[in-house]
Amino acid sequence: MSRLAVAVVVTRLQAGAGGVALRGALALDPDRYQATIIAGDTDGIADADGSGDQLLIRAAEAGLRVGSMPDLVSPVSPRQDLRCLHLLTEHLAQAGYDVVHTHSAKAGAIGRLAAERAGTPRVVHTFHGFPFHEFQSRARRSAYVGMERYLGRRTDVFLAVGGAVAAEAVRRGIAPPERVRVINPAIDWPDAQASAAVRDTARRRLGVPVGCKLVGTVGRVDYQKAPESFVDAIAALDRPDVYAVWIGDGPLRGQMEQRADRRGLKDRFICVGHRDDVPQLLPGLDVFVMASRYEGLPCAVAEAMMAGLPVVATAVNAVPDVVLPGETGLLATPERPRQLAAAVRYMLDSPADAARMAAAGRRLIADRFTPGALAAVLDAAYGSGISSPPRPRRYVALARTA
Repeated sequence: MSRLAVAVVVTRLQAGAGGVALRGALALDPDRYQATIIAGDTDGIADADGSGDQLLIRAAEAGLRVGSMPDLVSPVSPRQDLRCLHLLTEHLAQAGYDVVHTHSAKAGAIGRLAAERAGTPRVVHTFHGFPFHEFQSRARRSAYVGMERYLGRRTDVFLAVGGAVAAEAVRRGIAPPERVRVINPAIDWPDAQASAAVRDTARRRLGVPVGCKLVGTVGRVDYQKAPESFVDAIAALDRPDVYAVWIGDGPLRGQMEQRADRRGLKDRFICVGHRDDVPQLLPGLDVFVMASRYEGLPCAVAEAMMAGLPVVATAVNAVPDVVLPGETGLLATPERPRQLAAAVRYMLDSPADAARMAAAGRRLIADRFTPGALAAVLDAAYGSGISSPPRPRRYVALARTA
């Protein structure tokens, strides 16, 4: 039997949507599927946060095909977007994929339109979150919702990273309820709990003093992740024994570090930039914090829980799917740093309760976020378990753009 040809289209093969897309491709049975990843310019993929190189290496080592689509860029660029739509349509039509599976907003828009024009038999899209959120103007938010509804009519199956994201897609009229499934990324993490020696090694790598309390996070330093809230929460603790570390890089790094200096954290706030050894660094933390304004279901939170860390996060989108208040972690309101600080303080001052929540969180992630569970959902989405109307083949040649 011939293998099913799957094109996985993602804006950037980087941590976040890129990581989820790659983990999905890796979870597929290679005897049944031939997966090709199509991403934005892979030559410069590590420029933003350095994570792209590692994902490219993993893809190559697994024998996956990776294609570059340089015009697949973010944010909106009408000229490049139209050119990308033409090139991607042409590629999908010529390659004759059985399934096109898109990830993230930009690739989701261009990829689904191209798949329709190429006559791809099955189009699948994963919501990692949405391009609309409460911090936008009403007009802009409405425009994004309208766009997602339009694209939804060109999609056979919808996958959502987290139950709250799936519910939002149905509530907004973006996806029919019978064609939406929740999907959890596969989290690769050591089975054993971190030892005292592993913790000490992690702290030496991070360069923090012996005996301090260490609160940290992992993520891109940008508006979505609310770095100013993270800084302000650490300052609000008003505890000289607490150090903070941000693992990641991004456009707001300089502003974040300046804010930390102004808030009196100059010697206790460390941004280590992008690191390839995050699994070896997380065991050094006492509490993991995510201060984001909006998310889907961030892999960093799931990875922190698998590392056995107590988690404090903002109650946004699908985060409450895994951070269950008082059971697997604590939740706070976005843009409320003092509330975030109160939750962190509780974790630091109540080590027995924090350890109980951390253990429960680790069990939850270990049970749900597995390659086998991910592969089963993808099998159904790609044709064996979720029905959808037949999609006619109708390749429409587009006028070339300069």
